Amino acid sequence: MELSRLPKKEKKLRILLLAHATLVPPDHVSPADSAKAEWRTEYELLKTLRGLGHEVQAVGLGDDLSILDPCEAQLQPHIVFNLMEEFDGVGFFDQNIVSYFELRKIRYTGCNPRGLMLARDKALAKKILAFHGIRTPPFEVYRRKAPFHRPRAHGLQFPLIVKSVNEEASLGLSQASVVADVAALEERIRFLHGRMHTDALAENYIEGRELYVGILGNLRPQTLPVWELQLDGLPSPRSRIATRRVKWDENYRKRHRIVSGPAQGLEDRVAARADQIARAAYQALGLTGYARMDLRLTPDGELYLLEANPNPHIGADEDFAQSAQSAGVPYPELVSRILQLGLRWEPVR
Repeated sequence: MELSRLPKKEKKLRILLLAHATLVPPDHVSPADSAKAEWRTEYELLKTLRGLGHEVQAVGLGDDLSILDPCEAQLQPHIVFNLMEEFDGVGFFDQNIVSYFELRKIRYTGCNPRGLMLARDKALAKKILAFHGIRTPPFEVYRRKAPFHRPRAHGLQFPLIVKSVNEEASLGLSQASVVADVAALEERIRFLHGRMHTDALAENYIEGRELYVGILGNLRPQTLPVWELQLDGLPSPRSRIATRRVKWDENYRKRHRIVSGPAQGLEDRVAARADQIARAAYQALGLTGYARMDLRLTPDGELYLLEANPNPHIGADEDFAQSAQSAGVPYPELVSRILQLGLRWEPVR
């Protein structure tokens, strides 16, 4: 799929690149240092934005928003390129950062605060998606400090997968997250309550292919080609989930031949349906900027939307950017497109 092109020339912008305090790249970086650094994505974006001719200042944010005041006063940015996924160690506080930008009338990249709030709460998002007729696995929420009980939601049946209600990037997700009985369910819920300090969501485990659909846009979103995380190298169907090790441990990925790329052999109707589901979910949750939809395709051809992920990782070698590249949008143009979407976004007044 070829996305519409941006104009070749664009205005030189003053950009504040906002990242977590520990992920701001050092001033002088060698290619060898940047290749495996935790701040690799931040460095790639900094280099790309400057390569596009923009004036860029990188700022690290931890638990104090006042650090932004002198940066804003000095640079007077046209836009903030927002890479924050948490504030003060709390994942779902990212919505409050962009709310702050809107109160200050500062433009920013990525999703608006309401969309972040709806998508980050997986249980609330699933209810909204169900209202719009978008199929997601049956689920039940287990709140902290509430007594444990057997599954009782309609349609819920083992095996189940247990995850945090609001954490992202597969935090708390491991092979032990797929449970086959009540005892294992209770054990995993207690782990999330005690170690992750979050409510737990248990949903039907959907066996099948792990598909991703990237989306760019505000009112008229455009989808990227369907991407697939190949998990066939893992030992059993129930172990084929996108755990934290699957996503971030390079040695583990190599050992189990875990790769991602264009989804191969999809029937046209399945690819079209994945595209339709992704667009519908994006609009139902009020997302803007860019997002990735995670789906499962069952052996009998049924599609389930697992999660909506606003502001996914956009490193040049990550799934989102690679999918854009396959659609004829090289990385610098993708970054420019994200900037333009941020500049055009207008909060509801």
